[in-house]
Amino acid sequence: MVLRVLVAWAALFALTFREWTRMAHQWWNIDTYSHILLIPAIIAWLVWLQREELRKIRPSAGWIGVAWLALGLVVWLAGRALDINLIAQAGTLAAFQGAAMAMIGTRASLVLAFPLFYSSFLVPFGDEIIPQLQAITAHITTWLTVASGIETVSDGIYIDTPAGLFIVAEACSGVKFLIAMVTLGILVAHACFTSWKRRFWFLFACVVVPIIANGVRAWATIFIAQYVGAEAAGSFDHIVYGWFFFGIVIALVLGVAWRWFQRDPEDAGFTAEEATGFLAIVRFDGAPTAMHVGLAIAAVLIAFAVLVRLV
Repeated sequence: MVLRVLVAWAALFALTFREWTRMAHQWWNIDTYSHILLIPAIIAWLVWLQREELRKIRPSAGWIGVAWLALGLVVWLAGRALDINLIAQAGTLAAFQGAAMAMIGTRASLVLAFPLFYSSFLVPFGDEIIPQLQAITAHITTWLTVASGIETVSDGIYIDTPAGLFIVAEACSGVKFLIAMVTLGILVAHACFTSWKRRFWFLFACVVVPIIANGVRAWATIFIAQYVGAEAAGSFDHIVYGWFFFGIVIALVLGVAWRWFQRDPEDAGFTAEEATGFLAIVRFDGAPTAMHVGLAIAAVLIAFAVLVRLV
């Protein structure tokens, strides 16, 4: 079963090589997305937790995965045609998910539903909300600066004080912490909670706390600058504004939420028995053979390889 998935992925990787190279560049060279380098290891860990349930399932193949693969490639091709990396990369990950689902079958796909879903976070996203985060950070910072008794004149992302003019730049928007926190939050919400209400409030905290904390960090920089100068305060900001700062935010959120955790990660996800209980989905697959599904995947890949040359 694993070998079939790897063969399908190898062929798909050759077709979508450009998207993978661009994603890898973003993971490695752009700080906003450096947390994504940890996601493959997290996915491997999630699959490892389900190993006993997977052993209870007879290897099979499924048509639902082929349909998801084809849909992903449609999105991928549209992204290439429009020259929009986010769309092309999202389609690429969907195609890989579909190929895996097709080769392992519906039952195993249900057992691995969360790891398959979580692989979507390999797609770099978040630059789209930087202007909004800059505005929110500037608003929080201005309010705190005025409240602390510092003479302040603000205009959008520009904050003028006696110590100098400060700008909430893109790098100070807090986007990298927000994205990383949401990515971690979704993992914890799945692994440690069973109540959707608790999941909602935990994810709400994963969004709100980093935004507020980033505003407090920016205010602290301006506040310190009033006494030690903008240059010294900037040096302090460079030290604090890193993964050390993010680690404090993570510890705060997880520390508060810890008492409401409802289960261990080993208990998360569908069991083999529960996956078998979804009769409507399992019957839809029609119990195809791995050879038939493999041929279908090959036909889909060849068709899109031809189409991409025409676009």
